[in-house]
Amino acid sequence: MLLNFSEKNLPLLKLNRKTLKYFFVILALFLSQVNSAQRKKILNSQSQGISTNAAPQFNDTVKDTKSTSGKFKRAAIDQYRIISMENDTTYLDTTLNIRKEYIFNYLIKDNFGLLPFANEGQTYQTLDFGLNEFSSFPEIGFQGKHFNFMQANSINYYSVATPLTELYFKTVMEQGQNLDAFITVNTSKNFNFSLAYKGLNSLGKFVNQLSSTGNFRFTANYHTTDLRYQFKTHFTAQDISNGENGGIVYLSDFESDDSKFKERARLAVYNEDAKSLLDGNRYFYDHHFRINKKQGANNIFIDHQFNFENKFFEFTQKTIASTILNPDGLGSTVFNRYGDSYVTAYIQDKTRYNRMYNKIGATYENTLLGNFQFFVEDFNYNYYYKTLIVYADGAVIPSSINDRINTIGGSYTYQKGRWNGIATFSNSISDQPMRNLDVKANFQIDEENSVGFKLQNNTKIPDHVYNLFQSSYKGYNWFNNFNNEKVNNLEAIATTKWLNASAQISTMEDKLYFENTSINPLEVVLSPKQFSGTIKYFSLKLSREFTFGKFALDNTFLYQQVEQNEGVLNVPKFTTRNTFYFSDHLFKRALFLQTGITFNYFTKFYAGDYNPIVGDFYNQNQKQIGDFPMFDFFINAKIRQTRIYLKAEHFNSAFTGNDFYSAPSYPYRDFIVRFGLVWNFFQ
Repeated sequence: MLLNFSEKNLPLLKLNRKTLKYFFVILALFLSQVNSAQRKKILNSQSQGISTNAAPQFNDTVKDTKSTSGKFKRAAIDQYRIISMENDTTYLDTTLNIRKEYIFNYLIKDNFGLLPFANEGQTYQTLDFGLNEFSSFPEIGFQGKHFNFMQANSINYYSVATPLTELYFKTVMEQGQNLDAFITVNTSKNFNFSLAYKGLNSLGKFVNQLSSTGNFRFTANYHTTDLRYQFKTHFTAQDISNGENGGIVYLSDFESDDSKFKERARLAVYNEDAKSLLDGNRYFYDHHFRINKKQGANNIFIDHQFNFENKFFEFTQKTIASTILNPDGLGSTVFNRYGDSYVTAYIQDKTRYNRMYNKIGATYENTLLGNFQFFVEDFNYNYYYKTLIVYADGAVIPSSINDRINTIGGSYTYQKGRWNGIATFSNSISDQPMRNLDVKANFQIDEENSVGFKLQNNTKIPDHVYNLFQSSYKGYNWFNNFNNEKVNNLEAIATTKWLNASAQISTMEDKLYFENTSINPLEVVLSPKQFSGTIKYFSLKLSREFTFGKFALDNTFLYQQVEQNEGVLNVPKFTTRNTFYFSDHLFKRALFLQTGITFNYFTKFYAGDYNPIVGDFYNQNQKQIGDFPMFDFFINAKIRQTRIYLKAEHFNSAFTGNDFYSAPSYPYRDFIVRFGLVWNFFQ
């Protein structure tokens, strides 16, 4: 029996995505007029209120600007600063190097340890467990949909000498494009704002694989001239929509040499009209006020951080039954891929979630001893549906779970000479037990060598999707009260001129995961499980580049080992990436060329399969993937401030066998040639 409830939600400003696009274009045109006026002055090269932890690494210079004396002065690249939420500062890098090749992708970051699905904008298979971050607070779940969902700690802020624009463009698999447009302006030496929008449309090669995503970002940061008050704020509006075909039905068709299946749209898939959508807005504000009027050797600050986020995840499917031709070509089979349902057509499952986070603290700063902060956190969440489910036996699946979690804690930050580090501890004072200890330290031996370590002891409240889920599919309804997950993690890092290395040791208890409980091989009916035993994880990651004149060989190697009684955490034992490339200036140094071949490989393992209803991966032990080579050939060039990229991806797929998968039911990408560019404008 289903009982309807009214929506329980905080007020939400819904912005139409097209409106955002038009607003961004109009504002960019307006700012182009402002830019010419901005050229009449150059900002102070030492932006106040910024903690700079890295020395300038680039010799690039940008467009001439006029000083107050009327003479032209060239702004240095270190006057274009990128500031993290923690105030770590780097500088804009317009050079072309092998790292830029690695980050020229949909996520715009080095994705070593992540294996993309066939179409751009889909989820990723995680090959490197060390990429996972551990947070004590619960999240909505649906983690397979969050790879491109920009979190608060991934949003950057800026300080620029002159207005800066960056355009990112890359072709996709079929009928579409990927574009990221960004602009930032300092209206004064104290105030900066930025606007950005990343949009993707890609049809894909397989049936029902369309990706359509959008990430709008607005940031601003300000500080008073005497640095007594500082703030950072941002707003994001993000939507990630995917056609969810559920994978291909007959793996033998994909793996065969039958020429008709080279046209991937001929391969039968489980769902031809299912879709998923993750949509969310975030309002973030972080500010600090110094109590004493003048900055001295001892200072006291009042700190406050606010984060309100509103999300929903929706899975829709018009046709519930899947009809597939039998392998012998005689007749067809009709079945429900995800089991029995309450309705006969048009599934529309919608999970709603909002959270509000406040952190209030006081910081004592001593120039000799470091910073001591004491804080209180308030975390209020509401995860809900519009229905209450009551079974005939009296069992009830509620419409919502909500709670308020309060913690107290402290942190110590030290940065002096060659040492820097931070230690943070927080503990819950409300009903839900939660604890987190996080320690990071780094010692800079000299300009080329440093060592560091990270320690975390974490008790995490389960993500909500494990405790409560409702669906029109009968088997996808549950209400649980799982124990907190417990994680102990230790990592050592060495960065040297000879070798970069990191080793990680983790122990996990009460780990949560999804498992297929159906005995029908054509069905996938998931249930959340909690492993009562202990999982021990070890990894060793090594990287080194060898240079031979104008040639270079860049290597990254990852070894992982898991000790467990059941196959709960599965990772490949070996993962490697090796790039051999050539670099040189041509045409009287007007063009910088970089070309080479990249080899990616990982050993076989029981990878998780992807389930679109919960937007996440589930454990399986029937099929291993891996042990297939992936070769990419690239030609990259830089002309002034423009970097151009051309790549033949997985060019060996036609002659090394069709056994390449991103997940047991989802093939990896076929050979494809794609190109793109990154273009910086300095006004």
